[in-house]
Amino acid sequence: MTQPIKKLTTNKHELLGGVPQWTDSALIAEIKRIRDAIRKWAKSHDLWFDCGFTSHLDHVDCEPPDPPIVTLLTCDGGLYSVLSGEDPEGLEREFSALLDTLGYHYENIDGVTIAIYAADPLASTAFKDFFHWQWVCSLVKLDTADVYHELYSHFARRPDDLHRLHWRDFEILLFRIFQNQGFEAVLGPGRGDNGIDLRLWQRNPIGDILTLVQAKCYAKKNKINLTEVAALYGIGQIEHADNTLFVTTSSYAPVARRFAARTSGSLQLAERNDIAQWCSRATAGIIADKSSLVSPASVQRIIDDVAGRKDSRIVHASYGRNMIFNNFALVIKETQHAALLMKIANRIVSHDGYEQSGFVVPIIDGTTASRFNGDTVFRAKRSTKNGQVSYWDGENLYQVWDGKQQYFSFLD
Repeated sequence: MTQPIKKLTTNKHELLGGVPQWTDSALIAEIKRIRDAIRKWAKSHDLWFDCGFTSHLDHVDCEPPDPPIVTLLTCDGGLYSVLSGEDPEGLEREFSALLDTLGYHYENIDGVTIAIYAADPLASTAFKDFFHWQWVCSLVKLDTADVYHELYSHFARRPDDLHRLHWRDFEILLFRIFQNQGFEAVLGPGRGDNGIDLRLWQRNPIGDILTLVQAKCYAKKNKINLTEVAALYGIGQIEHADNTLFVTTSSYAPVARRFAARTSGSLQLAERNDIAQWCSRATAGIIADKSSLVSPASVQRIIDDVAGRKDSRIVHASYGRNMIFNNFALVIKETQHAALLMKIANRIVSHDGYEQSGFVVPIIDGTTASRFNGDTVFRAKRSTKNGQVSYWDGENLYQVWDGKQQYFSFLD
């Protein structure tokens, strides 16, 4: 019989300050254990047809919920019937008992998608942190940090996670941090960069100030030595840079610090706590109000531009199964992978006489700008497939409005 999760923890945890802590590898192994047990049980009852597993992140591509979904079971055929109420043999009770033995329980989300949750609070917390980390890593793209505050807030709170980043993702994170600080930043190619990962310019009427940046994503114990910082300083001298900055997720050997002290401030050293402070400052400027990222004047120009005509910046999402609802939004800022959208109202243009079903269109007129505030502006992931752009906010998929009236129904 499969052992309950509490028995498993004695072998799968590491001790941190005397408190059991799940490791990433243990959590990955635990997910596999659950999936294997469910698959084996389903196959033993000839129920494993058109079934599979996926993660919440892969399934919906959004921030993990609380409590975290440990794994998603997608099912059809016999298993679908069992978990959707068509269960003359009482197999659902057996399935629930299996999960209980494993230390988990389930929720049927939509008939074909089953969410598996951890019963143990410590395990649930560990999965929440693990999945949040995966979500943060998925946000490290070249042009999303002006929209996604999670990049900053996560590392502001947990600087020890910095060394877990891929070295290129670490460079991209720094790139966006420096842009947030007001620098004109250029990110190097990653390879063949002659030891310079970023170039930062401060524009000045007297003359531009150039800072060369070297980034090293190392574990805590892997200290930066004299050779590496001296090499950066030498490159700065050759390129006539005003300053050089070495940034690492670890720390510096004493000899490296002594060398930097002798450069009269032209070589600066930063480590993970400095990065955490930079992230904290960046978070403070973004997290409170997404609407602060776009000026009201800019939004008004967009509204004036799209009013009265079909425009790709007007997007629409329809949702519901028996009842059908519609959301409209205006794209007020976007990059290759992310966007800020503003909710806009709609009006009924025709209905059944009771306003229970009919057609709606978005309202874009003199009242639209008054809706621009922190409650109506939200973040979405932008993607392109077969030339069609879409925006996903974690719940609804927005696509370019086709200019036609959209059907709604409140009849269940």
